[in-house]
Amino acid sequence: MTITGRRVTVFGGSGFLGRYVVRRLAAQGWVVRVAVRDPVAAAFLKPMGDVGQIVPMKTSLIGDEAVIRAAVAGSEAVINLVGILYERRSQRFQAVHADGPARLARLAAELGVVHFVQVSAIAADPTSPAAYGRSKAAGESGVHRHFPKATIIRPSIVFGPEDGFFNRFAMMAKLLPALPLIGGGHTKFQPVYVCDVAEAIVRTLTDPAAAGKIYELGGPRVYSFRELMKLLLAATGRRRWLVSLPFWLATVKAAVIERLPMPPLLTRDQVELLKRDNVVSPGYLGLPDLGIQPTAVEAILPTYIDIFRKGGRFAAQRPV
Repeated sequence: MTITGRRVTVFGGSGFLGRYVVRRLAAQGWVVRVAVRDPVAAAFLKPMGDVGQIVPMKTSLIGDEAVIRAAVAGSEAVINLVGILYERRSQRFQAVHADGPARLARLAAELGVVHFVQVSAIAADPTSPAAYGRSKAAGESGVHRHFPKATIIRPSIVFGPEDGFFNRFAMMAKLLPALPLIGGGHTKFQPVYVCDVAEAIVRTLTDPAAAGKIYELGGPRVYSFRELMKLLLAATGRRRWLVSLPFWLATVKAAVIERLPMPPLLTRDQVELLKRDNVVSPGYLGLPDLGIQPTAVEAILPTYIDIFRKGGRFAAQRPV
């Protein structure tokens, strides 16, 4: 690997998707500034590159504008991966998903940044019943208002070793006799592999055709929520009841869970999200347009979810 001297600032680079993006950028020779709230916790990224190639910086998307300017100044590209699944204290959808990206895009334009990538979500829609979806759509609009040539990436649920989807339900299956199927488990998803998403993001930086475009990223197959739970149980070798939970009852339960001091397993806003399918829309650019063949869930899930088998990864696969 040769360090090219080209600089990129990655906001949220220490998260699940971020670590894969940073690794690929470093492999291509970029000097990577990783803008995070806790640079000490992000130190694990440094060995992914040469000495001094990956630099965590204390920066918050909703923090001091002067600090954000310092993190972006001199960078050729900016990638924003920051997102939240639920609101807590100062972390609000409007601030994190809408106001923050718009301000970042404005500062990037003022500082002469050439490439801007905003990672949004397929759920982004100004008419969404969920505040999450509406705020994601507002973020896209704000980014394009200040940086018209920005590239928008909308993935479906992203899976991989550190994901918050399959790992969460695998832990529930380990502890509980049943798994809930909100709305009957009919909601459709198109899970996309984290490495495919990371590769797509990095490729847009060197593809002139990606400027100003929106990409919706999904895997090769669409599944219902029920099908995904069956796939998970098969991979972990567990037998569990799949219990349908009507939307109204899920909303009631979520209203209680939201009040708990720990991170909520379910919020009312997430219940609203589940009322719409999370799949690639016809007519949008996707992974194949970036020369990437989507990876199937079946090829990857067993390689990391097997830690939830009874007896651990190397135990015999007997349904329990």
